[in-house]
Amino acid sequence: MTPTPMPIDLPRDWSTIPVEDLGGGVWRQMVVGDRLHVCRLRFAPHVVTTPHDHPHEQMTIVERGRARFLIGDAEREVGPGTVLHFPSGVWHGATMLDEEVVLLDIFTPVREDFLGPDGSR
Repeated sequence: MTPTPMPIDLPRDWSTIPVEDLGGGVWRQMVVGDRLHVCRLRFAPHVVTTPHDHPHEQMTIVERGRARFLIGDAEREVGPGTVLHFPSGVWHGATMLDEEVVLLDIFTPVREDFLGPDGSR
């Protein structure tokens, strides 16, 4: 018996993905798979994210701009091309510096708390 192939989502361009205005100088785009979740976040200069932790493993890639990240008890200034890893339960947050910042956040498992009330993506 031949396995039934899973449907494959065609490649997407960020310009085709809706932008959600989260307020306070933060905008988000999302691509959600079965077990993996990618967010592209755009921050106005000087936005501060509230330090937090979550059970999701997270990697963040700095696409544009500079930010100061709190990771546990340490602070680190990062810029374009930097890749950060936040294991499950690690306390973290960020302060955007003097320019717009674009981050790609990758989560596993999917951040259900980012989805619509009906689970919509």
